[in-house]
Amino acid sequence: VQPNNYSTFYDDQRQNWSIMFESEKAAMDFSKQVCIAKCNSSPVLDSVLYQDLVLGEGQGVEGGDSLEVAYTGWLFQNNGLGQVFDSNVNKDKLLRLKLGSGKVIKGWEEGMMGMKKGGRRYLIIPPAWAYGAQGVAGRVPPDSTLVFEVEVRRVKLVKEGSGSDGHSVSSRDSPAPSPVPNSDGISAD
Repeated sequence: VQPNNYSTFYDDQRQNWSIMFESEKAAMDFSKQVCIAKCNSSPVLDSVLYQDLVLGEGQGVEGGDSLEVAYTGWLFQNNGLGQVFDSNVNKDKLLRLKLGSGKVIKGWEEGMMGMKKGGRRYLIIPPAWAYGAQGVAGRVPPDSTLVFEVEVRRVKLVKEGSGSDGHSVSSRDSPAPSPVPNSDGISAD
């Protein structure tokens, strides 16, 4: 997704395609359908699929950063969107969360990494990364794949203090990348 209602992507032959849309809504709707198509064409959904709808501005969020988000969650049924099971879009309160704290489903922890303030992202989350075999009584059946549209309204980045040796303790200044991809801030418990 690019500003001014563009989407660009590569096909299987690494050919670059650009599409211009009549409106931002049309570009977002197309991007959502691309994400659903990716889900439906993968033999096994074993990780979070995501598609940016609006990129946002500023620095991408990492583990430890605090966010306030507006979201809507759907059940993924019959290869597409099913019923809405949760949303705070028309409510006064945004959801506050700290990435990496384990207070939200694992699929959110993974799928929201790198988002920026004002960004909107479409997430498709397999059961193992959501509510698993338990589900949520009366709302999410067991072994449900979930779809979320999340928008980051506010971001509070981790304060960058300095350690006792005077070196910064910010994870953003680490000299080497983490050996395990996408493991930032996710603890074993």
